[in-house]
Amino acid sequence: MNYSEQTVLQAFRLYTKLAKDGVLGKEAVQIYNADEDVRALLELFSQEVHCAIIKTSEELFLVPEPKLSPFHVSNEWIKRKYLRSGATNADMYLLYFCILVLFGSFYDSYQSPHPTRQFIGMDDWIRLIQERIDHLKSHDEEQLKASEKEFSYNWSAIIEKWDDMDDIKETAKRQSGNTISRMSFLHMVAKFLSDQQLIREIGNNEITLTEKAMTIIQRFFMAVEYNKGIFEFLYSFDKEGQHAGHQ
Repeated sequence: MNYSEQTVLQAFRLYTKLAKDGVLGKEAVQIYNADEDVRALLELFSQEVHCAIIKTSEELFLVPEPKLSPFHVSNEWIKRKYLRSGATNADMYLLYFCILVLFGSFYDSYQSPHPTRQFIGMDDWIRLIQERIDHLKSHDEEQLKASEKEFSYNWSAIIEKWDDMDDIKETAKRQSGNTISRMSFLHMVAKFLSDQQLIREIGNNEITLTEKAMTIIQRFFMAVEYNKGIFEFLYSFDKEGQHAGHQ
């Protein structure tokens, strides 16, 4: 297609700011919705850097898709910024696992169009993670190893890391410097998600999903071509896809 110079410049200015800040406000959303040419160019620019544009009612976000995107957040960066010193790949596996359980907890069906809960408390999050850990333990070793190769998740490392953590409160006096409580770990995960604008803290040790998170979950986590059946494995969905995160 042939675009006018003005259209190309407008789209490029929007993309430049989106690439720099990762987000654009309501005025950009209005342009994106109203101008088909600007929208097409923005989509084209984002595809060139292996990213997707996620639109909510008030914001546009640039979200990296595969690891080869220059906007991809590396595991090493997450370790340095959010996890304690000496964090290993097992910590990263557990972080991703906790995020999967959190996202799943807001939906009662594998392909639910909307969340079925408004918020979750940190204690409930821990309980749901324990349920999924117990579910993983219910598989025999051979089955678990086979699924590790299929999903590129080290389930054994996740189980071991979670079991090794002290199941004590953040303020417990007996917590030593070499151990970390499950609650402490989840606060680290929550800080990462909050900084990525995927959750919002609402008080009383409770969190809720943002519109950005809900859009990403629908576009990627609920799509089989992206999740590769990982939710189905974690929650053992039946053919009707009953219950994702809570019963």
